[in-house]
Amino acid sequence: MIQTGLEGKVVVVTGGAAGIGRATAERFLAEGCRVSVWDVREGPVFGADCDFQRVDVTDGASIQAATDAVMAKWGRIDVLVNNAGILRDGQMVKAKDGVVIGIMSDEVFDSVIAVNLKGVFACARAVAQVMIGQKSGVILNASSVVGLYGNFGQTNYVAAKSGVIGMTKTWARELGKYGIRVNAVTPGFIATEMVQAMPEKVLDGMRQHTPLGRMGAPEDIANAYLWLASDAASFITGAVIPVDGGIVVGT
Repeated sequence: MIQTGLEGKVVVVTGGAAGIGRATAERFLAEGCRVSVWDVREGPVFGADCDFQRVDVTDGASIQAATDAVMAKWGRIDVLVNNAGILRDGQMVKAKDGVVIGIMSDEVFDSVIAVNLKGVFACARAVAQVMIGQKSGVILNASSVVGLYGNFGQTNYVAAKSGVIGMTKTWARELGKYGIRVNAVTPGFIATEMVQAMPEKVLDGMRQHTPLGRMGAPEDIANAYLWLASDAASFITGAVIPVDGGIVVGT
C-alpha cells in the first residue's frame, strides 16, 4: 500500500464550496489533513479539521487575510489547490451571413482572466512565501484540456487555462530549490452540478467524445490532486497531468 505522507498536513482549496473543489476538500480530509476551504460562496465545514474563509481570489487583501488566518490557526500551509474558476463563454466575434452580430466584451474577457489566471497567480504568490519559509510545499493548479487544444467559444477560458500551464512550469523552475513542487491537472468533461444541468444531448456529445465513454466524476480530479500532493509523487514537478478519460487522445 502506498503511503501518502499527508496525515496532519494543512491544505488550502480555493473554490472549495462545490463541485471539484468540494470533492477535493473531502478527499484530503479523509486522508487526515486539515483543510481550509476558500470561496466567495459559503462553504461546508466538515468538523474541527476544516475551516472556511470567504475569499475573493481577485483581491490580494482578501487572499492575504485568509493566508494569515490559516497560519494563525495551524501554523503552516503544506498544499495549495488552486481550483477556483468561472465560465463566461462566447465567440470572440460572432457573425451570421457575413454580418457581425456580437462580440466578446472586455468585461467578459477580463472577468475570466481575473479569476482563472490572475487569481491562481495571486493565491500562489501569497502561499509560496509561507512555503519558502518552511522549505517545503506543493502547489497544484487547475488547468483544463481546452488549455491544450483550444475550444470554440472559449477564448477567455482557454487563454486563462493555457496561461496556468505556463505559470506552472515557470514556478516549478523558480521554487524547486525551496523544496516546493508545482504541478497542474487538466480535467476533461467532469460531471459537476453545473455540467449535469446541461441538456442530455450535450451530455451525450461529451461522452461520445471521450474514449472511455463517460464523463469524469469530481472525485477523479480530487484523487489526482491527492496523489500529486503525496509522497508518492515526490519527484514530480512542472508536470501537466490530463485527467480526461482520453479526450485529448480522441480529439
